[in-house]
Amino acid sequence: MNRRRCVNAAITVVCALTVLASPALTLQASAAPTAPLAPSAPQAPTAPATPLPPGPPAAPKKTLEEVRKEIDVLYRQAAAATDAYNLAEEQTKEQSAEIVRLAQMIVAGNEKIDALKARAGAAARAQYRNGGLPDGAQFVLTDDPQLFLDNAGRFKEGQKATRDLLAEMTRTQAQLTVYAKDAGTNWTKLEANRVKQAAAKKDINDKIAAAKKLESTLAAEELERLRRLEEQDQYRLQTAWVNTGVLKGLNTTATPQGKRAVEFATAQIGKPYIWGAEGPDSYDCSGLTQRAWGVAGRNIPRTSQEQWRLLPKVDIKDMRPGDLIVYYKDASHIGMYVGNGAIVHAPRPGRDVTLAGAGSMEILGVVRPE
Repeated sequence: MNRRRCVNAAITVVCALTVLASPALTLQASAAPTAPLAPSAPQAPTAPATPLPPGPPAAPKKTLEEVRKEIDVLYRQAAAATDAYNLAEEQTKEQSAEIVRLAQMIVAGNEKIDALKARAGAAARAQYRNGGLPDGAQFVLTDDPQLFLDNAGRFKEGQKATRDLLAEMTRTQAQLTVYAKDAGTNWTKLEANRVKQAAAKKDINDKIAAAKKLESTLAAEELERLRRLEEQDQYRLQTAWVNTGVLKGLNTTATPQGKRAVEFATAQIGKPYIWGAEGPDSYDCSGLTQRAWGVAGRNIPRTSQEQWRLLPKVDIKDMRPGDLIVYYKDASHIGMYVGNGAIVHAPRPGRDVTLAGAGSMEILGVVRPE
């Protein structure tokens, strides 16, 4: 009996030691709920978070000089587009006038055809009354020899008149065909130039809007500094140009026509630049030079590129007041030389007609309207 108690006691001690040696089991057992739980739905494995890619580096802030150059390029591109617009406008005007002229000639030609048809109809009716023979033929077929001789010449004249009438009708009809064809060709060109004009207008507005947007990002103080940078750059270029000695020996006397052109151009100082404008309240660069020389009695082309292409060129050492200086490789700007190394010109949108150094921009060449 004692031995059985000892065995039971030993088993009890071993079980206690086993439980004490397994704390996880003890905690798990103590944490178990008294009632069984419903089985839970299997959980999808969670994907590891993908790191976001690094954003683009912030663009470095442009210097005011970089902004100035970018604005200058945009306005020069707008000036080139303005020349394209002005040229298309001039061609549109010319073609419209030609279409009107051709239309008038077609009307006159049709009236002439109607008159010729009336004459031919009168002759046909006369032949019908005479049994199908013209009046002259009736006299020629007479039995009276003297009457035959007297009227043979008249018969030949009648035949010639009929041939001339038919020939005139044929010629007039051919002219009408040519007029109609020319009118159609001019109409096609007119529509093509209207398309060019619209495209150039959009280009101008886009470039000016882009330049103004850049300017709008600047504070008032920066805008004033921007203007000073423009003036400093112009002064630098003008000084370098003058230092070449280009002004030595230049003719300072304008012709009477040149003097009138200079007087008109300088009288416009202070009026705003507006692209496509020809005065009297605003101008673009070539609108000013064309108008000034028009007042002086000389009609010149509308655009700076056409003025460069068509007007007589002179060497810069032979330049005199009233001559026109063309700027940049694309001839997109022009001003009038007024003497003492200066020009009067309409610079760009946002600026007024003003005096400037003749060498303050890249010179392409000089033309003389006289």
